[in-house]
Amino acid sequence: MTEQEILQKFQSLTVWKSGDRRAPHKPLLVLLAIGYLQNNDKRLLGYKEIDPELKELLTEFGTPRNAGNTHYPFWRLQNDGMWEVERGDELVLNSSGGVRKTDLREKEIRAGFKPEVYEFLKEHPSVINTICSQLLDAHFPDTIHEDIIHETGISLEEQTISRKKRDPNFRHNVLQAYEYRCAICDFDVRMGAKTLCIEAAHIKWHSHGGPDDITNGIALCTLHHKLFDLGAFTLDEDLQFLISEKVVGTDGFDLWLGRFHGDEIRPPVRAVYEPAVNYIAWNHDEVFKSPGPES
Repeated sequence: MTEQEILQKFQSLTVWKSGDRRAPHKPLLVLLAIGYLQNNDKRLLGYKEIDPELKELLTEFGTPRNAGNTHYPFWRLQNDGMWEVERGDELVLNSSGGVRKTDLREKEIRAGFKPEVYEFLKEHPSVINTICSQLLDAHFPDTIHEDIIHETGISLEEQTISRKKRDPNFRHNVLQAYEYRCAICDFDVRMGAKTLCIEAAHIKWHSHGGPDDITNGIALCTLHHKLFDLGAFTLDEDLQFLISEKVVGTDGFDLWLGRFHGDEIRPPVRAVYEPAVNYIAWNHDEVFKSPGPES
């Protein structure tokens, strides 16, 4: 197989779609399998072995729904031409062509990259770089790329990543609208004329069609930006701060999250710049980890 053929298979990865809802199951399984390739020289992975790892990845980086459906990508990834399921003919399919978790476990089914794909990736680490970078950029915000790389055990060489074209004015416009302060904690530090650690966060992720528009942006400090993209908190339609029930802690929790629960965010300088309800709703449904606790 040629490099172009390999890249095309991964670029053409079929991901479940329903409007703009997220379904990162296949991308996360591919990244996990690449981690095994690099660290364990292992092509075929037992379902019982990777089920808890993939579930953890889906819980942390996926949507609030269907984190336990690890059997979906394990079985359906073979439809993309890069993956094979060993002894798949022994499994009973349901009406939608899927399989049961219990069958995968009881029969100790294994799956992994096809031999030719696996060998090509082993011999061409630069192609792994390209594949991983493209998958991360297509399905996740920049703030959590390093976390996913770490959790999957992937090692990437330094390289230039080709990203979707973005409006270079987005950051400037959003930060100016919020007076260069974090809309949550009011963080405002400068070194000379340079603003430090304040970023323009997309409410609806850029990777999922979120526009570079002020109403899809909010100024956040580096910490709150990452927590926002991990689903630790979100906003409601009244622009109030809501914390996920899955987030716990002591001093740090109260300092950076707990004390803000139920508060309205610091508003932008003009009402027309306020976050749009449709982008907030997307973030609540696709990123936020659980309903916020009662005030």
